[in-house]
Amino acid sequence: MNLRRIYFQPLVLPIIFFGLTILAGGVLLCRPFCLRAGHVLSFTDALFTSCSATCVTGLVVVDTGTVFSSFGQAVILALIQIGGLGIMSLASLALYLFRQRVTLTDRIAVGQNLLQDSSFHLGRFLLKIVVGTFVIELAGAFLLTMATRGVMSLPSAVFHSVSAFCNAGFALYDDSLTRWADNVPVNFIIIGLIVLGGIGFFVMTDVVDWFLHRVGSCRQKPHKFLSWYSRVVLKTTLYLIVGGTLAIFIGQWWGQPHQYSIGHGLLTGFFQSVSCRTAGFNTIDIGRLTDVTLLSMMALMFIGAAPGSCAGGIKVTTFRIVLAFLHAELLGRDQAVVGKIAASRETVRKALSLAAFSVLLVCGATIVLSISERWGLPKTQIQPTLLAIGFEVVSAFATAGLSMGLTPHLSLVGKYVIIILMFIGRLGPLVFVGVLSTIKRRVAYSRPDSDLLIG
Repeated sequence: MNLRRIYFQPLVLPIIFFGLTILAGGVLLCRPFCLRAGHVLSFTDALFTSCSATCVTGLVVVDTGTVFSSFGQAVILALIQIGGLGIMSLASLALYLFRQRVTLTDRIAVGQNLLQDSSFHLGRFLLKIVVGTFVIELAGAFLLTMATRGVMSLPSAVFHSVSAFCNAGFALYDDSLTRWADNVPVNFIIIGLIVLGGIGFFVMTDVVDWFLHRVGSCRQKPHKFLSWYSRVVLKTTLYLIVGGTLAIFIGQWWGQPHQYSIGHGLLTGFFQSVSCRTAGFNTIDIGRLTDVTLLSMMALMFIGAAPGSCAGGIKVTTFRIVLAFLHAELLGRDQAVVGKIAASRETVRKALSLAAFSVLLVCGATIVLSISERWGLPKTQIQPTLLAIGFEVVSAFATAGLSMGLTPHLSLVGKYVIIILMFIGRLGPLVFVGVLSTIKRRVAYSRPDSDLLIG
């Protein structure tokens, strides 16, 4: 077995880059110059914060605005930006700029992760990513400053704009964005940034090209249609946002009917429906939500956003393929149809494998945390509920960043379990499955098959 072939596969490179970036961030964040006077941070907590920032998750064991100095916050912001853009794309862009060419292996690696298509102009596409990202983030920061009438300073607005677009969920306020819960412009600006960062770079460029062909100077050219992939992402995202808004609103309204007005409840439900799938901001105390609302949010977090975006989860396309497969099975059809096109058998197999792997991972981590977070606690002491632990696990795996308040109280074992989950969730279980597929051996024979009684 060729060890060089295994350890230098294109899919292994992002794992190495992310790991080294997280480690470097952890070393920096526990230094005195990254902390405010009087604060000390252990390496484990610094590593946790670095992993959460690089994996654009948003789970924190210490308050970002209180513990970290301006330089420390700048380090966190840089880690968020690196994680949002994706180290693979940044490395490929640097390689393109310095060498003016990228190998076929690099083209395929970036294509598989960003476009699901290896035949594209790498340099032009990556330049669009970087320039488009900075333009959107700066525009978001300017709008946030205007919407808050200067209450949110420009540096703070830049931090929150980058955090929102990169779907990181880091906030400089100890209550996240709860203080802006009734500010409609702030809510919609953050929602817009989260959605743009969550639909993926390819979908954004596809929509922009489609729009320019519709209303721009390209109207004389043949009409351009959105790709099947973009249509699936946009439609599924829209359905999840609407469905999530209604589920969260009904869950809260049914359980706590006199706590919020209908308008406030709908705005909160809309914001959390968008945020909980990937971003991790909250405008309401998560610990006070009803069980129905929390379960709805866990489902949304587990699904996540689009491939090639700043989000985690199993991705909306995986979710859509699984639904199409179940629908085909119920109707006795051979093909999983999404829209007017049937997904290939290989796509269906990957989607089912990814979903199953993710469920097993979440269940296993929940069992481990249930043991580690309750070990040695006296029965008279309040112990974390299974729902709180499950919520924490799904949030970490989906890089959503929401918590019922368990994160600051995690044990040493619990913190490293969450770190591993965030790491796997950001890179995607499919990457790890792909790495494993490079070292497995294909069996050149088949065994006799037979029916087995099930159900």
